[in-house]
Parts: sequence; C-alpha cells; structure tokens
Amino acid sequence: MHISEFAQRFEKVFATRPRVFRAPGRVNLIGEHTDYNDGFVMPAAVGFSIYVAIAARPDRKLVMRSEEFPGNFEFELDHLPPQRTGSWCDYVLGVATVLQQRGCEFAGANLLAHGEVPIGAGLSSSAAIEVASALALLSLGKTQLPLPEIAKLCRQAENNFVGARVGIMDQFVSCMGKAGHAILLDCRSLEPQFVPIPADLRLVVCNTMVKHDLATGAYNTRRAECEEGVRYFAKLDPAIRALRDVSLELLDQHARDLPATIWKRCCHVVRENQRTTDAAYALARGDVGRMGELMRASHCSLRDLYEVSCRELDLMVEAAEGLPGFCGGRMTGGGFGGCTVNLVRQENAAEFATQVAERYRRATGITPQVYSCSAENGVQALS
Repeated sequence: MHISEFAQRFEKVFATRPRVFRAPGRVNLIGEHTDYNDGFVMPAAVGFSIYVAIAARPDRKLVMRSEEFPGNFEFELDHLPPQRTGSWCDYVLGVATVLQQRGCEFAGANLLAHGEVPIGAGLSSSAAIEVASALALLSLGKTQLPLPEIAKLCRQAENNFVGARVGIMDQFVSCMGKAGHAILLDCRSLEPQFVPIPADLRLVVCNTMVKHDLATGAYNTRRAECEEGVRYFAKLDPAIRALRDVSLELLDQHARDLPATIWKRCCHVVRENQRTTDAAYALARGDVGRMGELMRASHCSLRDLYEVSCRELDLMVEAAEGLPGFCGGRMTGGGFGGCTVNLVRQENAAEFATQVAERYRRATGITPQVYSCSAENGVQALS
C-alpha cells in the first residue's frame, strides 16, 4: 500500500488533501468465543489493514466512498440514520453515532476507505474499519481519547448499530497491537499482557474460501447458550457474572445437571480460558511444543463442544499436520468457515504454504488463499 498514491486518489475524488489512518486486522492464536464471556484471549494484529483517508468539509455532511465496494453515501451529521443501512458504510456510521453520543464533536467530512483485510475470512475487517474511522473522525475535532476507550466505543458501534454481538477482542487488538507480540487480554479488566512471539516463527493464515450462511445466527445462539449457563451457575453462587467466573471444579460437579448442549458450551469456554493463560505462559518461555498442543486442543473443543467448526476448517487443520516446520494450528474467528492460524518455523513457511494449499485443494477441490505474516503494530496516523 503506497500511502502517497492513496492520498492522491482521494485528492482526485474530493479535490483536497487528506490525512490517512491505518488499522490492522487480527488473528487470534487461542481463546475463541471467550471474549464475550469476560474471559481471556490471545490475538495478534497482522499486516492486513484498512486505510481511511479523511478531510474536513465546510458543511455538516459525511460523504463516504470505498475503493472495494460500490456506492457513494452521503448523510447529514446532525441527522444520521437511526439504524443500519445494510452497506459497508454502516461501520463508519455506527462509529460516528457512538462518538456523537459520547459528546465528541467533529466537522463534516469526506472519507475514502481502502481495504486489504480479506472480507469474511475471520480476520476482523469490521473492527479495522471501525478503529481507523474512529481515529479519522476524531482528528477533525478537539476530543482526544485513549486507545482502550476507542476500542470500547467501536465495539459499541458494532453491537448496537451494526447488530453483531461481538466481544471487545477485535477492536482492542486493532488499537493496541504490538509488533512481534501477541496480546493476552483479560476481556473483563481490559488489562493486556504483551507476549513475545519467537522471532523464528511465522503466522501462516489459511483461508478455506468458504463461509457458511448460518455463521451470524449461530454466533448469537452461542452467546444465548452461554448466558443460560451463567444463569444456572449464578443460582449456585451470586458472585458468578460470566462463564469467566466458573471454575473447572464447579463445572465438573454439575456436568449432569445442565442440558447437554449448555454443558458443552460452558465446558468449552471454561477450559478454553485455562488453555489461553497456559498458552501465554508457554509462548513467553519459548515452549512452542506446548503451545502447539494447546492450539490443537482448542480446535478439537471448538469442533466437538462449541460446534462452530465445519468440514473445510477441519480438513485445513488436518492438512497442516506433519508438514516440516509446523508447530500447531487451529481454526480462528467465529467459525463455520474462514481461516485457520498456524505457527510455522520461518525457514519452512514458504514450503508449508505451498503444501498445505495443495493438500486442501486435493481434499476439497477448493483453491485456498494462504498468507504468511507476522504480528504488527496497531492503529496509526500515517500522514
């Protein structure tokens, strides 16, 4: 991405020079479906980003265009739509709405978005455009907010305006990512611990190229099932506010008392929290073998207990096993398609990408996209 060229394209459209902001997507190494249960996650920001160019207008209009999606959108800042429009611009509109509700004033604006985060691959393009847009809009006003607060506001935009009941992980890591590190994030306190990723490892992300239609509905269903589990355990101990508060011992004691499906969902979340903290400890010590074991266990749990995997994800995980340099892998993201994340020795990463793609193609007839990347910094003002 050449920032000067992007700025020039903006200038051709809007006849003014912009400021440019970049926010990354993310890949989650471990800790899946734990964030909205107040648990632990361990994501890393990756080198696929959304870029937002912005310049003030003399009126109170918000004019938005994308280089990837059709349509020119124009709204009055003082009369933003009360609900989503069904277009990509909803992510920007949602952010503008929550910023205004927060008391942040900013000028009318021309905005151009450019995306490099693969859409629908589970790498959180939505959080990236929310975070980049938030910094862009704030740059046109007098309000400055700390990055964790921006992450909260962007999550609120996606929850309340877009209608996706996501947790805080995606927006937080897009704001706070650190090159060469994963983040062990406590999703209740929002206290991050930066965990170094060994320098000789690459994050190899394998896109199955499928996204099954039930993904969004099933995501909300899983949240409701977790909430049902919390209601049960809260009757036993009023201090329990989320599955984060349920111990392994309490979970095992009541395995036969819960409906089978609810127990499976709770079992995944409670044990995934433990796996995630264990994984941070292993990675910090450079124990890549233990990290790989925990990633494999996470995928099995997501497949068998949380039931958010699919045939293509399972085949992609299987395709990686036994390849030179492979240390561990699992599905990443909400599930029902999207990507796997793999830890691979740097000297083997290129050959791994070729072989895993060929194995998957032979098994499914689908040619995947495979990306080799590293952990990168979070949101930045580029110009």
